[in-house]
Amino acid sequence: MKTIKLNDGHLMPVIGFGTWQTPDGKVAYESVKNALDAGYTHIDTAFVYGNEKSVGKAIKDSKVARSDIFLTTKLWNTHHSYELAKEAIATSLKNLDTDYLDLYLIHWPNPVNMRDSWEKGNAEAWRAMEEAKEAGLIRSIGISNFHPHHIDALLKTAVVRPAVNQVYASPSDPQTEIKDYNSKFNIVTQAYSPLGTGTILDNDVLKDIAQRNNKTVAQVAIRWSIQKGYVPLPKSVTKSRIYENIDVFDFELSDNDMALIDTLRGIGKEGLDPDNLDF
Repeated sequence: MKTIKLNDGHLMPVIGFGTWQTPDGKVAYESVKNALDAGYTHIDTAFVYGNEKSVGKAIKDSKVARSDIFLTTKLWNTHHSYELAKEAIATSLKNLDTDYLDLYLIHWPNPVNMRDSWEKGNAEAWRAMEEAKEAGLIRSIGISNFHPHHIDALLKTAVVRPAVNQVYASPSDPQTEIKDYNSKFNIVTQAYSPLGTGTILDNDVLKDIAQRNNKTVAQVAIRWSIQKGYVPLPKSVTKSRIYENIDVFDFELSDNDMALIDTLRGIGKEGLDPDNLDF
């Protein structure tokens, strides 16, 4: 698996396997096992997904060594304080049955219950994450769904710069401004829902590009993401699609195809505004 170097020196695989909306139990367990069998070594989950235990069991039961897996989980909105973040890290480590996390992210920057104190909450949680990194419990720390003003606020007090910002990004909403801002600080942009939660798969332009490249629309969208410099996290619970989504390293989209895809803004679902959510 190809990797990208983070700003803290750690290596992260250039494609990951997402588990958002993957039910705990047999579905999550089997999908992660299938992903590891297919060649994914980068697994992304979150406390709020409710499937950490199944993800951890699948990793334990797989033929892939833990040291060869890049495992990510996230701090939920109810734990934006120093003490609560420490508790959350310990809980996720226990759920995942692992001694360390490769990446831990603040899931959202502005929880609805902290609209007047979100900057302080992020700073306190970040301090707990920095201490966990120093203690070897977490290798890299980062953020998710942060816009430039959230990043600026965090950097006022952060000792360790975020290594990653995971955002919703697909041809329908490339999040160019956020990605460019991340790049200013050498922050890698991960793209969750790189297929637009499926809302871009019927687009005629993408279908034509896929046909010309002898690939599927999903493979084209994932390849576009990689060539744009994102680290995509496609998600599926279907074995054939899990294998399909990682089969993107034997072709390259032309400059013309990339430019065509860049014109598709708004063809499907777009990202949410983290400052105006009800959770």
